[in-house]
Amino acid sequence: MRVSEIFEKRAAFSFEVFPPKTDVGMQKLCGEGGVLDQLYTLNPDYISCTYGAGGTNVGKNLEVLDKIQKDGKCTPVTHFTCIGNTKEGIKDQLNTYLAHGINHMLALRGDLPFGWTGTGGDLHYATELVKFVRQEFGDKFTIAVAGSPEGHIACRSLEADIAFLKQKQDNGADYIMTQLCWDMDQFRYWLDAIRGAGIWLPVDVGIMPILDQAATINMALSRNGCVMPRKLCEIISKHWIFPNPFDKEPFDANAAQKKADFKEAGIEYTINQIDEYRACGIDGIHLYALNKYEDVARIAKESGLIDLI
Repeated sequence: MRVSEIFEKRAAFSFEVFPPKTDVGMQKLCGEGGVLDQLYTLNPDYISCTYGAGGTNVGKNLEVLDKIQKDGKCTPVTHFTCIGNTKEGIKDQLNTYLAHGINHMLALRGDLPFGWTGTGGDLHYATELVKFVRQEFGDKFTIAVAGSPEGHIACRSLEADIAFLKQKQDNGADYIMTQLCWDMDQFRYWLDAIRGAGIWLPVDVGIMPILDQAATINMALSRNGCVMPRKLCEIISKHWIFPNPFDKEPFDANAAQKKADFKEAGIEYTINQIDEYRACGIDGIHLYALNKYEDVARIAKESGLIDLI
């Protein structure tokens, strides 16, 4: 069953993983009894796999997706970007995915590598990528597209961003996977706004678990420009590691305990946010697994995303 068909029946539940750079990392993720095998026990509808930064590490991406496809426990979904890709290259790569039985993709412009001013390829925006894939492959792919409840950081306004999202729909997208958003008032506004703009695609909400101070701050500010609500800022402040959470050798004598306490508070925050999202009537929850199992399994179970019977 295609993911787009699942949304017609019920809310979906899924994970995102990333392609490790090392053989050790690949073994932990893809080896027997590894993270993927553990994630299958939670019965996700699909697992998506990112590229590396700037569209790198594509070979590892396919290796991860190959395992998901061959294991047959859920649907593999590849991220796919415009970065450095010619039209012929895109056709070749997508034909390779199809040959491997992978027919779901998240169509992205992609984050520009440091110092780049454009994609360095034939296509410049995700709107173009969606249109190109539909023209070349028809309905062979189920296509997800990114939605930014706070507006993409590179877009001139939220209204313009919504207009581009409508264009992705018109060009043939099947569903929306949102960027992380902790500002629930803004999310509700965005959801009303896209529906008002005639965007009827299912909305699958991307959730990054709050587990680590530095990672949380980095994800919010380095690429996404996300608002951090007062409650989340309080959690960070109450467990602040001195001199700062990015220091690999902090002088804070209580650093280990603060990290543990922050993770506990962050998990509770994440579970509560999932409750708020589900109350909005969204079509799915897409958890960033961060290539780990225990924490996301706890979040999935305690938030009621999976059946514990």
